Amino acid sequence: MKLSAIAERMILVVCVSLLVLIAASLAYFRSLEFLPFSLGALLGAATNVSKIIMLERAVDKAVGMETKRAENYLRIQYLLRYVITGVVLAASILVPFLNIWGAALGILTMPVAALFARNMQ
Repeated sequence: MKLSAIAERMILVVCVSLLVLIAASLAYFRSLEFLPFSLGALLGAATNVSKIIMLERAVDKAVGMETKRAENYLRIQYLLRYVITGVVLAASILVPFLNIWGAALGILTMPVAALFARNMQ
């Protein structure tokens, strides 16, 4: 499936933000302790990339539906994306080699990506 230009820009911003987070963790920790933070950030950013793709597919599918059915479908997709985010955050708490702060900052790359994608036209 071909992604829209906005989705591609958002994914690009998420990836660049991930690299910035990893570089910042390297500068902060200056040891191998940066790995749990970086893995958490990678997990959060990967979650965002999958959510961007899910959103793109949901919107494409909803365009061909009748209004009420499309509303319900998009609400379910919205809830599913938030459940996925919660599962990722819970996993970063429970899995010892992941850092919750890294995962949280990785997940926060999504609003940054949306802001940049909107203004990078």
